[in-house]
Amino acid sequence: MTKQGRTSERLRAGVLPDAGLVDQLIEQACDMALVVDEQGVVSGISVNPDCPSLGCLDHWVGRPVSDFLTEESLDKFNDRAEKLRGDDALAPRPIELNHIDNAKWEFPVRYTLHRVNDSGAILMLGRDMQPFAEVQQRLVREQMARERDQQKMRGLETFYRIVLEASETALILVDPEGGRITDLNSAAAELLGGKADLLTGSAIAQAFEGRRRSEFLDALKAAATSDDMKGVEVVARRNGRVLTLCPQYFRASGDLVLLCRMVAIDERDAGGAELASTLSSLFAATTDAIVLLDSKGYIREANEAFLVMTDAAQLRDIKDQSLADFLARGSVDLKLILETAVKKGRMRSYAAQVKSVVGTRVSVDISAAQLRQRSGELGVGLIIRDATPSETVTSMAPAAMVSEDAMKNVMDLVGTASLKELVSATSDVIEKMCIETAVQMTGNNRVAAAEMLGLSRQSLYVKLRKHGLLHSGDD
Repeated sequence: MTKQGRTSERLRAGVLPDAGLVDQLIEQACDMALVVDEQGVVSGISVNPDCPSLGCLDHWVGRPVSDFLTEESLDKFNDRAEKLRGDDALAPRPIELNHIDNAKWEFPVRYTLHRVNDSGAILMLGRDMQPFAEVQQRLVREQMARERDQQKMRGLETFYRIVLEASETALILVDPEGGRITDLNSAAAELLGGKADLLTGSAIAQAFEGRRRSEFLDALKAAATSDDMKGVEVVARRNGRVLTLCPQYFRASGDLVLLCRMVAIDERDAGGAELASTLSSLFAATTDAIVLLDSKGYIREANEAFLVMTDAAQLRDIKDQSLADFLARGSVDLKLILETAVKKGRMRSYAAQVKSVVGTRVSVDISAAQLRQRSGELGVGLIIRDATPSETVTSMAPAAMVSEDAMKNVMDLVGTASLKELVSATSDVIEKMCIETAVQMTGNNRVAAAEMLGLSRQSLYVKLRKHGLLHSGDD
């Protein structure tokens, strides 16, 4: 007996199910079953009622199966069906196909394909893969969300690291339980006389002279929770610098952390902080205008009195502008002030007029001094006092620089000569007085006086010689 005959004998020896129950077995054994004839038309369909997500698919019957498969899945189905029809012994390996319905419903199904006798029809037994696809999509979304969170955390870590290093304030992060340094910036490492990577992870008490760990931690915790304690004074072990630790608590991810701000104490100027605070209050409250300029004459800081004098609403309206924009003689005044401050270090008194942003003028007296900033850059500080507090000059024309006695002498000549003769006789007197005033205001700076009068330097020397204002050695 052949092998096929022996198989038939075993099958006949068993009990086969009733042919009427095959449909129910197929319906219960898989989520959906399709019968596709040799022309590729769906001739039968069965959907397991326990899979409500598939819905009713009876409208597939009588239509080509290609209408309900994606383009990629259709190629896979045709290839497998062709191989199945040409090879009876082909094992029914699973194949995953994506169905579409009405161009907007897509769902994956894993099928095994079986030949139906010799008719050329194919029985497709499928398992709905939508639950697995949803789980996979959820996993993909979770993975993408995790990657976004990791990228965000790396960004925050970079931001934290840059801000910590850029801060000029010495900062140390301490674990309050173990008393170890969890992080610190370069400014703190410099004050402690070590390197940040070597100090990280070490006990903070070891960085200071004569400090036991438990007592030192208790002192830090007491200072962090007390309203009266300003800080803990310590001496750095490596360089002997006297420092003050100002601790405060904050919570990160549920854990308490001590943030210690470290300040060096300069014994030669113990009241430096108080003095700085007092000077800051004086700068803001004084009635005299105070202006800080850089080496080129641009405004860097100004107090409220200067804002009132220039009718400026706020500091940013005038900051980074040249002071020449607010002086009646513009760059002439500014150049003279800067040159004198740089050459002599200070200037006691300089008469000028300050213009406001709306065009009004006020006569002022300016004192200047050269300043050196922490960065080493030179600047100039000005104190500007109102010289005419009860009278503000609103006219845009400059006042006549003629004294009352000179005006009286001119008036006495009226009637003794013609107007043309009077003007000719007095013009030289007025010219001489203006030149003398300009030379006096500029501290005998002939170049600045010439610019102030709108003359060339050669013309000024001619007029000085004409009026006898050149002294011996001036030539």
